[in-house]
Amino acid sequence: MQGMLWSYLVVAFGGALGAISRFAISGWLYNTKVGIPAGTLSSNLLGCLIMGIIAQLATSASWFNDAGIFPEHYRLLFAVGFCGSFTTLSALIFELNEMMQRAAYVMAFGYMMLTLIGGFVCFLLGALGVRVFFESQS
Repeated sequence: MQGMLWSYLVVAFGGALGAISRFAISGWLYNTKVGIPAGTLSSNLLGCLIMGIIAQLATSASWFNDAGIFPEHYRLLFAVGFCGSFTTLSALIFELNEMMQRAAYVMAFGYMMLTLIGGFVCFLLGALGVRVFFESQS
């Protein structure tokens, strides 16, 4: 029971940090005149980059885990908590709907594809960056 409570607290802490970070980025980019919701796009792409870094560290950096830098709850803290609240599918869908209501179909499609493809590319870049870093250390 105590372990389960700790897991919930770790997720809650990561979620709070992710939500605050997302709110800050959205506020910072609110008046950006690029035609698409830059705050949501930025948090989704950055969240995918962070997730790629974390996924690669978890699979290839045994010294990282052995050194205690990542406790056993790192996945809950970063992947479920932080990235779960930092990135958001619901905001993406809401913003796509707003674009569709304005008949901005091409922009909506471009935004959707940029988010999906860009998110995947950012994940791969994060994972590759960690892999290259550790290979250069060997």
